[in-house]
Amino acid sequence: MKMLRHAKCFQRLPISGSVRALHKDNRRATPQNFFNYESMKQDFKLEIPEYFNFANDVLDQWTDKEKAGKKPSNPAFWWINGKGEEVKWSFEELGFLSRKLANVLSEACSLQRGDRVILILPRVPEWWLTNVACLRTGTVLIPGTTQLTQKDILYRLQSSKTKCIITNDILAPAIDAIAPKCENLHSKLIVSQNSREGWGNLKEMLKHASDSHTCVKTKHSEMMAIFFTSGTSGSPKMTGHTHSSFGLGLSVNGRFWLDLTPQT
Repeated sequence: MKMLRHAKCFQRLPISGSVRALHKDNRRATPQNFFNYESMKQDFKLEIPEYFNFANDVLDQWTDKEKAGKKPSNPAFWWINGKGEEVKWSFEELGFLSRKLANVLSEACSLQRGDRVILILPRVPEWWLTNVACLRTGTVLIPGTTQLTQKDILYRLQSSKTKCIITNDILAPAIDAIAPKCENLHSKLIVSQNSREGWGNLKEMLKHASDSHTCVKTKHSEMMAIFFTSGTSGSPKMTGHTHSSFGLGLSVNGRFWLDLTPQT
């Protein structure tokens, strides 16, 4: 409970003045390593380990460095809404809260590794927290825009055989209307200050969940997330991303596009 209080879990605080830069030496980096593209392409090799999980192999490692004072005190997560309210978490707090949500998914919702979770929320802190919790449990995240219609959601639930859905008050009625047609759906979580019959209240469940959780050991080739295409030329298609295609693949962007040197 002490850590939960320190985490300012979903607390909205007004910000006075301008927002500080996340890095003291914040600057625009100009890519400088494309002087010989063909040579770079020939020599490039991304080392991919057999097992990789971004939550365990990156976020938790940064938590250890944060605790040891070996990294700057920049927040792991800093959310600000249009009203100037904010939520700020350190890496330790992000780990603490995501482990609690991981236990909600694996215990209260009885989700197993590889089970699919549809997440339809605006960009609120719970959206990012669910992403990390799914990494920890090995469940497959399927994000969806809040502009999805009832028909869109039904199609995604049925075609993906999703077992759990997380959303808010606005979309909950539409999901209740189609839930009987989704035989695989057995858990519904709502992000709300209010309770709703047939739904687990995520905020309340987080308060009572344990923060003790062991991250699953995922192979780099295991499915991490599924995105549905726009469906402009037919029904939306599912496109999968593995733990390495996102967690490691996007490191290429940072190194060669943003010209960032990997931290050790």
